[in-house]
Amino acid sequence: MSSSHSPTRKALSSVIAAGCSIYGKRIGQSSKDLLNESLDELFSSCPKLAVEDIDAFYLGQAFPESFEHQANPSPGCAIGYGMNRIPSVRVDTVSSSGGSSLRQGILGIMSGEFNVVICAGVEKMSGASTEQAVEVISMASDRPFEQWNGATLASLNALSAREHMRRYGTAEEDMALVSVKNHENAYENPKAYLHKRVSVEDVLSSRKISTPLKLLDCSPICDGASCVALSRPELAEQLCENPIDIVGSAESSDLDFVFREEITSFRSTREAAHEAYSRSELKPTDIDFFELHDAFTINEIIAYEDIGLCKAGEGGKLARSGKTRVDGDFPVNPSGGLKAKGHPVGSSGIGQAYEVFMQLSGKVKTPSRAVRGAKRALTHSMGGAGVTAQVHIFSARF
Repeated sequence: MSSSHSPTRKALSSVIAAGCSIYGKRIGQSSKDLLNESLDELFSSCPKLAVEDIDAFYLGQAFPESFEHQANPSPGCAIGYGMNRIPSVRVDTVSSSGGSSLRQGILGIMSGEFNVVICAGVEKMSGASTEQAVEVISMASDRPFEQWNGATLASLNALSAREHMRRYGTAEEDMALVSVKNHENAYENPKAYLHKRVSVEDVLSSRKISTPLKLLDCSPICDGASCVALSRPELAEQLCENPIDIVGSAESSDLDFVFREEITSFRSTREAAHEAYSRSELKPTDIDFFELHDAFTINEIIAYEDIGLCKAGEGGKLARSGKTRVDGDFPVNPSGGLKAKGHPVGSSGIGQAYEVFMQLSGKVKTPSRAVRGAKRALTHSMGGAGVTAQVHIFSARF
């Protein structure tokens, strides 16, 4: 075996295969159907990996009780695909459930308990009306103080946006540029929901949701599933020609939105990013591209600051600079992000890992969307309005 393919130093675990359903309104298909679609891709792309090799299954899913009247879905999904009598656990941190699923899989590998695990995420949302879906998703906020007083995740993030604008001079046009960029990236992504290019004027003139956020500042309600297979780093090349190592992983949490002293930055993201960078011995400038949580465009701008791409208050300036485009210095959301690829909430964090695996393995063939020469990537997933955050750092084997 060539030393150039040896595991990355201090690798926590390795991604050996990945799969993702097409995101969108998948009428007539259940979450289990969508998950099977993603698992089919995972196993077909990795012939040396068998269903019988899987030691544990982690499923990120936020609202199966509300959207599909189903509790404890993970065992049925695993056994239905032939993964019999293994630990099968649903993980829920609302819109970062996929990110938490990945985190649990990494810990399972690091503990030495498992050799190979599957981390998955799924959500079936389109069966509900928009009003019903908003009510369900708003359960991610605090019940007595936020929900009771009519707050939604859109309105809470709108408060962040308004204060960021007041304090730092961030403009609505800056947020619109995030939407334009991510729609452009999703246009060439066959897995994405929204294949429609938009202009700054389109975003600014779209229907108001919660000032200053407009319809095209918000991620769409949709269906989708994704999955990755992790193995111990030293076993990865026995199963996969080009494994991708996970070299940094962290998760953090914070108070509910209304109880915080600051709303223009998310402490959970900052702390998770700091720990992941420290674990990987890397810094932001060592990363070739980023998949960041952008359920609302202001989230991406704040994430630029929280993960260290720029100083506090300079996220809008970075969006204007063009540096976060696929061909820029800090490519962000080449998948299209939650904003345009789609945000089936339980799947989104694993969907980011799928994009990383495809990019770092050289499997993204569309030149306009492929990050040239990418060797390292970072994913950031967030549950609620900054209540939970996960940051993972990935590295190809040099």
